[in-house]
Amino acid sequence: MSDRNDRWGDLLRRANRGDGAAYAAFLTECAPVIRNIVRARSGGGDEVEDVVQEVLLAIHAKRHTWREADPVTPWLYAIARYKTVDLWRRRKGGTPVPIEDVAEVLPDERSGEVMAARDLAGMLDRIDARSAGIVRAVGIEGESAGEVGARLGMSEGAVRVAYHRAMQRLKEMAADETGRTG
Repeated sequence: MSDRNDRWGDLLRRANRGDGAAYAAFLTECAPVIRNIVRARSGGGDEVEDVVQEVLLAIHAKRHTWREADPVTPWLYAIARYKTVDLWRRRKGGTPVPIEDVAEVLPDERSGEVMAARDLAGMLDRIDARSAGIVRAVGIEGESAGEVGARLGMSEGAVRVAYHRAMQRLKEMAADETGRTG
């Protein structure tokens, strides 16, 4: 498990036993990571800080539900994901319309997702295996740079740099393909 996960687990264990300083350190350290998760999953916007606060409140209210034998980061990330999904639901708003009334005129959204996934897989196959693995782990599976670095024997900073460079290569490939077809 990552150093971050071990440290946060230790801080939350101590916090659950009444150590206020450990709880303050836990929240201070995890808040920027939660903010990054929410920003990435929500597409940014004015509501990011509101969602971060909702996540921190949920952590406070539900911290007793974390099983101390389990890693803490997946528990935290799940709360952040759920609160971000709530944001998407609030954004959608509107009046519900029965799908049967419009099913014939709606495009098949799955075909676009399948095409995008196929295109991404094809582009990932055209870059080096390590970079493709980093993009899959960080960008698709949501692992932290620290977790990926620990697994690959790289520093967290080196993973971030490799991820950024790989994303730049993918962006350039996509631009080249769009320029050729458009």
